Amino acid sequence: MSTQTKLRPSASYRITVRLEIKQEVGMFGHVSQAIGDAGGDIGAVDLVKTGQDSVTRDFTINCTSVHHAQEVIDSISKVKGVKVISASDDTFLMHLGGKIEVTNKVPVKTRADMSMAYTPGVGRVCMAIHDDPKKVYQLTVKKNMVAVVTDGTAVLGLGDIGPEAALPVMEGKAMLFKEFGGVDAFPICLATKDPDMIVETVKLIAPVFGGINLEDISAPRCFYVEDRLKKELDIPVFHDDQHGTAVVVLAGLTNALKIVKKKVEDIKVVILGVGAAGVAVTKMLMSAGVKDFIGCDRQGIIYKGRDVGGNSAKEWYAENTNQGIIKGNVKEALEGADLFIGLSGPGLVQASDLKKMNRDPIVFAMSNPVPEIMPEEAGPFVKVMATGRSDYPNQINNVLCFPGIFRGALDARATDINEPMKLAAARAIAATISDNELSPEYVIPGVFNRAVFKKVAEDVAEAAVKSGVARKTGRETTAYTAQLSWNSNQFGE
Repeated sequence: MSTQTKLRPSASYRITVRLEIKQEVGMFGHVSQAIGDAGGDIGAVDLVKTGQDSVTRDFTINCTSVHHAQEVIDSISKVKGVKVISASDDTFLMHLGGKIEVTNKVPVKTRADMSMAYTPGVGRVCMAIHDDPKKVYQLTVKKNMVAVVTDGTAVLGLGDIGPEAALPVMEGKAMLFKEFGGVDAFPICLATKDPDMIVETVKLIAPVFGGINLEDISAPRCFYVEDRLKKELDIPVFHDDQHGTAVVVLAGLTNALKIVKKKVEDIKVVILGVGAAGVAVTKMLMSAGVKDFIGCDRQGIIYKGRDVGGNSAKEWYAENTNQGIIKGNVKEALEGADLFIGLSGPGLVQASDLKKMNRDPIVFAMSNPVPEIMPEEAGPFVKVMATGRSDYPNQINNVLCFPGIFRGALDARATDINEPMKLAAARAIAATISDNELSPEYVIPGVFNRAVFKKVAEDVAEAAVKSGVARKTGRETTAYTAQLSWNSNQFGE
């Protein structure tokens, strides 16, 4: 089966095609038929202008790939009486000139405004911070600003594409921080792969930021970078590829176990893909009570004594999982498993493999855009299915996690994002789905459920206080008090 037949048309490959169509009965139907025959999905049709002999319309069409988009355009071009005037890629149009900007919070329209915002008035504020450095949180952007830091070595599923090519992803991350958490974030793409240089650079820019979000740094370097920064900075450091994924997986599992009526301490978990996310997911599920893990990489099952090429993360994995020293590949690992978590690549698991799992198996196949096994193939053999995709139920999406976690951490002025805060975030995400709402197709809330971010922020701030890493305590840590720098009413609450 080809990748294209597996993929559904989506907005990520949306095109807008402007057509001049001859004024004849049935022409609109001919155009629609040509798009449908090519596998395109019409999202909208807009009238541009009408003439005596023709009408000009814009067709917005979802496709599955760049190649597929061209096939759709070619199919339209073959319709007699139709002229393709132009075709544009809507994703590229969204990115023209970048997706974020810096705007002023206060006006500068008069000399008085200038004298307070800048010299001479600003000097008084500078000296206030000099005399009491803690006032930097009250009097600058630091209280609500996060750096999104990458070296471009592990961008999405694209790999090592460099800092410039990573910038659109970091801009997107900054957008999500603002949209869902009210957090100001700025992309920092570093032109170095040296872990020590990354650490030193982040330390040098840290005075500006209230938190650091590490993004798309390849394993095992990412573990070293995060560990050092957490030890050497007094602001929260969070590698979302690791911990964001782990938090949302635990949230989904918490609800999935209610569906299948199993206890977390009794399940056997198989993880395919033991990179940054795989190790973090394992550690988080361990914190939640899971005891039985088997991890697999490209060479098969990881076990104590197997050569892992000096990879420290996999050495830890070999020491702390697979106590039965099971050998083989993912097919053998799935024998009697209750949960499969895929963090690897497309099509690596077959339906026949799932038949070997325990009763009512749970499958989280999160490779994107094509999961380890498609829901259509897995459906007859699993009780709960989740993917990383938005066009299927139960999307494991980190956006459910990181905006609320940083909102809560910033509001508590936390020095760290620790395990109690991450566990609180996972429980908060899971708790937004009531027992009455829970179903095999709904164990994870949707990314536009605004209640999620409020709940995560509040519970994370509370966990920061209880675990002793908050520098603000009591009511002032609550994410939705009057002291908040953003207004939740913008979400229609």
